[in-house]
Amino acid sequence: MNTHVMHEVLAETQAGKLIFPEVVRRLLEVDVESCFCNLATGEETFYTRDGQTHVEKMTLPLAPVAEQFSLPGVIAAIRGAQTDTIRYPEFVKRAAAAVSSPTGPFSPARECSTLAVKANSTSRNFRARILSSGTSTRFSR
Repeated sequence: MNTHVMHEVLAETQAGKLIFPEVVRRLLEVDVESCFCNLATGEETFYTRDGQTHVEKMTLPLAPVAEQFSLPGVIAAIRGAQTDTIRYPEFVKRAAAAVSSPTGPFSPARECSTLAVKANSTSRNFRARILSSGTSTRFSR
């Protein structure tokens, strides 16, 4: 597992230096198939094809997650990142403002936790899932 590349990609992404297709390309090169950004804890978890995981602490200042789930807000944040009209630091702010934290057995976030968005990123398909306290991206060749 190449944790050095994962760390570098996360650091450069948080600094707003990388566009999303470059993040996908570099992570696929080290067999990362998906990653999960937990906006509540400030951790990014990388999942490799062979079932291993690696957790990195985010350095971005995190805003509290929203009280109400906003599907349009989530979609706008994802599309902004996909089209490079916003970079990762702004994406994290917008995603946190759009997803709610679970507060009990029923929560709008839990009910909406399977939102899937498909897009084409420089010949690689990816999909993003919005979870109650974060965002998850799955890469595929």
